[in-house]
Amino acid sequence: MGRLFGTDGVRGVANLELTPELAFRLGRAGAYVLTARHRGSRIVIGKDTRISSDMLESAFISGVLSMGVDVLRLGVISTPGVAFITRHLHADAGVMISASHNPVEDNGIKFFGGDGFKLLDDTEDEIERLLNESADTLPRPTGANVGRLYEEPAAALYERFLLSTVEHRFEGLHVVLDCANGAASHIAPAVFRQLGARVTVLNDQPDGVNINVGCGSTHPHVAQRAVLAHEADIGLSFDGDADRLIAVDATGQVIDGDYIMAICARAMKDRGLLSNNTVVATVMSNLGFVKAMERMGIQVERTAVGDRYVMEAMRQGQHVLGGEQSGHIIFLNHTTTGDGILTALQLVDVVVGSGKSLAELASIMTRYPQLLENVRVRDKQAWRDNPRIQEALRVGEQMLGDAGRILVRESGTEPIVRVMVEGPDERVLQECIGRIVRVIREELGA
Repeated sequence: MGRLFGTDGVRGVANLELTPELAFRLGRAGAYVLTARHRGSRIVIGKDTRISSDMLESAFISGVLSMGVDVLRLGVISTPGVAFITRHLHADAGVMISASHNPVEDNGIKFFGGDGFKLLDDTEDEIERLLNESADTLPRPTGANVGRLYEEPAAALYERFLLSTVEHRFEGLHVVLDCANGAASHIAPAVFRQLGARVTVLNDQPDGVNINVGCGSTHPHVAQRAVLAHEADIGLSFDGDADRLIAVDATGQVIDGDYIMAICARAMKDRGLLSNNTVVATVMSNLGFVKAMERMGIQVERTAVGDRYVMEAMRQGQHVLGGEQSGHIIFLNHTTTGDGILTALQLVDVVVGSGKSLAELASIMTRYPQLLENVRVRDKQAWRDNPRIQEALRVGEQMLGDAGRILVRESGTEPIVRVMVEGPDERVLQECIGRIVRVIREELGA
């Protein structure tokens, strides 16, 4: 049996893999590990809009209450909203029921410590160890010692925090918001309207099953079309739990996480706010982003794919800006996790403060073509020691030279090797990746 916790909590098909029984046990084990279980211990719980979130929330809450720990139920709120409320209310831990940008069949349970940060691997392993014990050896308080459930309508607290992070009003700006029929549906429009923006809202009518369906950050063409049709200034697309942002400028160009980081990094550097003159990004960030940062005198620290690795590097190096191409951006001077709505506010604040359009600001970076192929293999580790594959990679690197790069990595969940090539000449990239993939298939193909 593999590790239950993935890079972002426990996920699976709701009611099949992530069952109410498992959620109950996670509630008990999580409450045991993350709280002192004395009177007044409490866990904050939020959820997204998918239909299974009610079922999993109820089961998880029952598990926590059975440990004598109180629960503050927030209702529908973003993942970063849970992180903020957890530390703002000095709770012992926070939990979000969500599968982020995944389809409605999936769901997940992710934990935050009392400091608002995601759990370390050792803490997740301790929770998982308790789950795997053959018998439930955890305490079962009775009578007045069981936990209590409190409703905590904390969205207004979170909105006030978001508003406090910007310096400018947004009057005169027409903004399109695609809320993915998810957790941003009420919060994002309210915040932008309070700042004076003219707001056109898309996909803000969640019905339990339409979360992320043909909309949101994984479908930026929806906001793209709306921006052009309404002649808006900016489009902003969130995912189901509102921890990611993909933007669109007035010309219809998609502004992904790399562009957003580049724009915000330059603005922060100009104001003396970019600590260590460094941005943290994953190995999947575009080479054009790295080149743009070099021209500005900003260092880029690379990590493995996953926001937890970005956060780890940020905390270790005391950096304040990092993120992923997918739009998961962390402003550590404001909060403890990626926050799509906060990122949108920071981006628009830079636009307003600069007096330039988003398209003008995005021109600081030129995206390099990227080609990606997934190769199904018998052994996803074997490419590392295979002489023919290593020789093909050496030849590929010679073809690309200093202007490009090759990235090979294994899938975390499938017997797949992912090959990505990047550089200024797409014809050369196609030849390069074709040769590498052919050799991998010949040597390791399933």
